[in-house]
Parts: sequence; C-alpha cells; structure tokens
Amino acid sequence: MTSEADKPGVRGFFKRLRAKLNVGPAWLTTDIKELLPGRKIDAQILEDLETRLIMADVGVEATGRILEDLRRRVARKELSDVDALLAALAKAMTEILQPVERPLVIDPAIKPYVILVVGINGAGKTTTIGKLAHRLLGEGRSVMLAAGDTFRAAAREQLTIWAERNQVPIIAQQSGAEPAAVIFDGLQAARARQVDVLIADTAGRLHTQAHLMDELKKVKRVLARLDPGAPHEVLLILDGTIGQNAVAQAVEFHKGLGVTGLVVTKLDGTAKGGVVLAIAQKLGIPIRFVGVGEDTEDFGVFNAAEFVSALLKTPDDTAA
Repeated sequence: MTSEADKPGVRGFFKRLRAKLNVGPAWLTTDIKELLPGRKIDAQILEDLETRLIMADVGVEATGRILEDLRRRVARKELSDVDALLAALAKAMTEILQPVERPLVIDPAIKPYVILVVGINGAGKTTTIGKLAHRLLGEGRSVMLAAGDTFRAAAREQLTIWAERNQVPIIAQQSGAEPAAVIFDGLQAARARQVDVLIADTAGRLHTQAHLMDELKKVKRVLARLDPGAPHEVLLILDGTIGQNAVAQAVEFHKGLGVTGLVVTKLDGTAKGGVVLAIAQKLGIPIRFVGVGEDTEDFGVFNAAEFVSALLKTPDDTAA
C-alpha cells in the first residue's frame, strides 16, 4: 500500500512548505546556535526558549508540555549541546502533532460524502474548497459544489469560478436565499447525479455571533433530514496568521458544530506557524491539510514530522 509520503506530489509539497513556512528571520533557530556555543544547556537557555515558543504562538499549554520534557532531559544530562537540544525540541513538537496527523478519508460507501466547510470571513474557505475539489478530482472522484454563502454575491461568484476551473457542477441561488435550502438542494442534486463528494460553502461568520452559529446548526439539521449521517465532515478553515485567535475560533466552532477536521491556511504569511501546536494540544482535532500560498500546489496533507522540520528549518534527511 502506498503511504501518503510516497504519493506523487507529496514530496514536492514538502519542499514548498519548507520554502514558504517561517520565511524571514526564524523565530526560534536563527540565532540560537550563536547564543549557545560552548555554553551548557541550563535553566536560562530553557527560559529563553520558552519565551520564543510563546511569542511564536505555540501557546501556554503546548509550551509547558515541551519545556517539561526538555527540563527532564536536562536533569538526566541527555542534552549536552545545542544540536541535542534542537533535536529534543523537534521530537517534543512532533509528539504533540502526531495524534492530529489524520488525513481526510472519503468513505466510498457513502455517496455523496458531504463536506461542510465553515470558518470566519477571510480565512480562505472558498479557495480551500477549490483546491480540495481539484485534489479529489485528481483521486478520480466526482465532485459537486454548493454555494451556501448567500450573503455575499462575491462569494458565489468566486466559488463559480473555481467550479468552472475544475469543471465541476455547482448548485447556487440568488443572494439572500436560505443557506440551508441551497445546501439541501445541493445534496438532492448530488444524490440524483450519483456524485461522490458534495462540498458545501457557508457564509463566513465570527465564532462569537450566536445567531449565525445557529444558522450553521440549522444547515446540519436540514442535511440530516435527507441523510442522517450528513455532513460527514465538518471542515473548519483557520487563518494561520492570526495566532491565538485561531485557537479561540476552533474552540467555539467545535463547541457549536462538532468540527471533525481542520485546514490551516496562509502559513506562508506568518513567521509564527507555532499556532498549529497550540491547536493540536488544546483540541486534538485532526488537521487534514495546510496551505502555504494561492496555487493549487500550495495545498497539501498535514504531516507532523515534515511540518516541524519546516518550522525549525532542520536538515531534510529525506530529500532526494
């Protein structure tokens, strides 16, 4: 069986991730080697590392877990130099992320498999839908889109452009239509056409807007009338540039909707990709994909070890 890392294009995405994640002065490792030559790994160095992790949006909980592990190793005299420290740091980070390294699996027995895409305005929902559709088509699946963001005409137009680009059908209605009705129509149409996957867009909303969150709950209820298992995936799109706000969003969306998977976007726009660790430690929700740019190739399956390697700029032992 072919592993995810061996699939065509996966190594190419890892190289893009390394090139685009944490661009500019590295938040952690740029000067740490200059600080440490000849110095023993001591409490002061670990305190400096702790500050850097917090500033990189790793979050208090994940940082505490990482530092606890490093302090234990220092006490056992396992970290004799900076290289040993950085290797231990990478290992501790990877251990936090590995439990959420769970790719999206489309059950072929469910047709259509319904993916409900949610998130705040500007997180990259529509672009993610387009890239996900492209990926699923590449796997040989048929796809339909449903334009459930009926508040913004521009959202419907943007999704229509992606549908045309991918040559997939789209179900849409005029602005102001009932979102639940549009997505319900999409499910009926996908069923009638024997489509494999229905991806439904929704209006961007702040996680603090209770009435808008209630509308998403209504979408879920309406879908369940036609298919009790739908939606089969509630995919939350998070903007990686907004730091701890992304964690707060994930908490509230999960509380309201039962999020089953995450996509973290715009990681090319930040030197603080550490927020992914904060999310993993806090919620444990599977991270399905990460995005590091606008191109279709800038969207790939989340891999814990490769993400940490790209974040810390550690040597890529697996590169060809």
